[in-house]
Amino acid sequence: MNRPAVEVADILRAQGNSFLDRHRGQLRFQQLKVMRAILRCRTAALGGHIDKCLRCGKDWGLSFNSCRDRHCPKCQAQSRQRWIAARQDELLATSYFHVVFTLPHLLNALIRQNPVELYNLLFRSVAETLMEVAANPKHLGAEIGFFAILHTWSQNLLFHPHIHCVVPSGGLAPGRTHWIRGSATFFLPLEVLQQVFRGKFVDGLEQAFAEKRLNFSGLIQHLAEAKGFAEFVRKLHRHEWVVYAKPSFGGPEQVLRYLGRYTHRVAISNHRLISFDGDHVAFRWRDYAHGNKKRKMTLSAEEFIRRFLLHVLPNRFVRIRHFGFMANYQRSASLDICRQLLDMAPVVRSTEMTSTSSARLCPTCHGPITVVERLNPAQLRWRFVAKCFSDTS
Repeated sequence: MNRPAVEVADILRAQGNSFLDRHRGQLRFQQLKVMRAILRCRTAALGGHIDKCLRCGKDWGLSFNSCRDRHCPKCQAQSRQRWIAARQDELLATSYFHVVFTLPHLLNALIRQNPVELYNLLFRSVAETLMEVAANPKHLGAEIGFFAILHTWSQNLLFHPHIHCVVPSGGLAPGRTHWIRGSATFFLPLEVLQQVFRGKFVDGLEQAFAEKRLNFSGLIQHLAEAKGFAEFVRKLHRHEWVVYAKPSFGGPEQVLRYLGRYTHRVAISNHRLISFDGDHVAFRWRDYAHGNKKRKMTLSAEEFIRRFLLHVLPNRFVRIRHFGFMANYQRSASLDICRQLLDMAPVVRSTEMTSTSSARLCPTCHGPITVVERLNPAQLRWRFVAKCFSDTS
């Protein structure tokens, strides 16, 4: 893929200090940390390494180190490939559905003040809704398992919390005696999912309020009063909660390609940026509300940075989770049962295969590329100084 003409780092480098002068008091430590990481990514400030091909001996020279921050647009490709490779043995010989649960915009201000509490509640509400409705004999009558991935943005970078779920079409029968096959065209009734999802989230919200686990300030400080919060809850019950399900999109191979588009995505990739003139940023976006049309949006650099930082997650917050028979504590054993019931070949787990699959390959001879020397920032500076002296002598 060609190098993008503009990167998020360029915008932060040009306007980041000005943005901090105006808004530093409103930013969380984690947002400041992300700004610093993106600015330093793949620069001498993080040190570097020298690569060499073990087969043909080609020296690939010095490369600066990556910041590895999960919000950095330049650092997600390798993380995505490693995660997908680890999931390859976990996919089942069945079709899959993509289900999206979206929170009403009415909740946005409350979520921004209570991100950990309400993102966890969102995950919990989504998981309980899917497993409860799927287990109902009126619908599927099975124990299901699935991935859930939190996104907090819309295509135009506004705050839009929602969860993407990738769910096998079918599940384990009670007692795990056989596999119940679901329809390839219909997963679960959306109206039921919407009602159950709304009920579980609002119930959890009321419990968090009763236990004083929520913060209220600024424009929503009136919600701290019982009367104000009760009215807010009534509005939530009257509001339409959106649950969307895409039809089945194929088997394991298609799922792997599909997951690559959702797992390690950041709010905006560098390749969506069109131009930056020092004051304004232009980028491409899809208008899903009007036929998925491709559009161009231009924002001031200050507004672009503000929107980008809206999507910085709390420190150590896990945004990709597994539920049902794919939950971490039982995944390996449960998937073995699923494979057996689906007449799939048993998986041979090899650490060697995993390590080689993530190795970088030489474009010339396709041999493995390895790091032959690592340099910290001080060593890089000394190399630069030495080169300057040698060039002038």
